[in-house]
Amino acid sequence: MSSTQLIRSVCVYCGSSEESDRVYFDSAYRLGAILAANSITTVYGGGAIGSMGRLANGALDNGGKVVGVIPKFMQELEWGHGGLTELHIVEDMRERKHRMLLGSDAVIALPGGSGTLEELLEAITLKRLGIYLNPIVLVDVQGFFEPLISLFRHCIEHRFMDERHAAMWRIANGPEDALEAIRMSSAWSATAREFAAVRAQSERT
Repeated sequence: MSSTQLIRSVCVYCGSSEESDRVYFDSAYRLGAILAANSITTVYGGGAIGSMGRLANGALDNGGKVVGVIPKFMQELEWGHGGLTELHIVEDMRERKHRMLLGSDAVIALPGGSGTLEELLEAITLKRLGIYLNPIVLVDVQGFFEPLISLFRHCIEHRFMDERHAAMWRIANGPEDALEAIRMSSAWSATAREFAAVRAQSERT
């Protein structure tokens, strides 16, 4: 990835809790504003509250395009944001994840709960298998992702992942660093599937 000029749309994972600290809401709003200022479409889960709602509002308030993807049952519960550029209603969570990733030029993960982590880990898994090849950035607000990053290192140390897998993601300290992290991401190829199954060192040499 040589330039943010190549980025047209970004899939953003983030939480919907209204109980989390305001610093996470502020970070989500700023990220939305930054994407809008760079003419990048925000693709996210379509929610109106928590970091989701702030992300969308940050982009919309600054003239950005926001595409939401929400399962039918969530829309029936009136969880969807009413002011988006586009809101796609899908059958289930599985289709939602697929639609959000489909055609995205990068993934950005903000702090969130189990849903956010599940989406992020699926994107990383697809990248490990050479299916999703684009940048993945974790916005590490207040060190939120450090335990997960440490767990990844632990997986590598115990050879459940290869050392090369650490290049699948980059860390941004805040939303202002997210686009630079995308720009600096290492190129990733479908040939990554050739080392997706980690073998003992003796088998690799």
